[in-house]
Amino acid sequence: MRITTGVVLLTAALGAAAGAAGPQALPTSGDRFVSEYRIGPRDLLEIKVQEDEKLNTTTRISEDGKINIPLIGEVLVEGNTARELERLLAQKFEAWYHDPHVFVTIKEHQSKQVSVQGAVTRQGFVQLLGRKTLLDVITEAGGLIAREAGREIIVLRQVAGGPPVRLSIPVDDLMLKGDPKYNIPLEAGDSIIVQIDRQVQIYVYGAVRNPGALAVMKSRLPTLRQAIAQAGGFTDRASKRNVVITRRDENGNEKTIKVNVRDIETGKRKDVQLEENDTIFVKESWI
Repeated sequence: MRITTGVVLLTAALGAAAGAAGPQALPTSGDRFVSEYRIGPRDLLEIKVQEDEKLNTTTRISEDGKINIPLIGEVLVEGNTARELERLLAQKFEAWYHDPHVFVTIKEHQSKQVSVQGAVTRQGFVQLLGRKTLLDVITEAGGLIAREAGREIIVLRQVAGGPPVRLSIPVDDLMLKGDPKYNIPLEAGDSIIVQIDRQVQIYVYGAVRNPGALAVMKSRLPTLRQAIAQAGGFTDRASKRNVVITRRDENGNEKTIKVNVRDIETGKRKDVQLEENDTIFVKESWI
């Protein structure tokens, strides 16, 4: 399902769970955006004890949020800030030292990050140090690559006890129109995928002012009238009633579509959505 008006969750059950958050937000797991980073699994910590340098250590937090410290043993550290952990460890070291001084540095933030892939300058991981929105993360990834970016940004979020939620964000609404409802806050573990577009060809020949190949983006294929306009429009001798689209399917079979463009102009029929490698031929009128 594509999003057309507003941001819509693609899983009905999870959409109901979002409830009060409104349709413009992914479901969150609570107020996880805080002003100071909180330690989590896989983070790498450097711990120094002023009273005894032999106790200094660099250790990675286990998946269950714990570390092992000399003299103290196993300690649950997940959810603490660096300052809170310093106080916690100092209390535990009081059994061996009077008024111990402990210093904690987070060397690697791996528990609170999102991945960014696709048509961005720097693919990889972005750390969530405090509250960050979709635009914040795209900016940290170096921004979109304009010539490659498609029409949508996909955000995937794993929700406890259920399947991942998939959200489609229209690039134009977010980046060009600056619609704030699409600039959603992100959570640790989110995956952002900026769809990659590519250039394809549409061919327009016959009674148009600039016949030849049109280079267009696959996600923005023109309609018949748009393609003719891009080719400079009809010549004075063009027969709008005799326009032929030649199209090949994936098996190489060719078919032709005859179109009376005057019917499109007067609203009698819809404009024709073109496909990659379509060839348009505008016949001349001899009357």
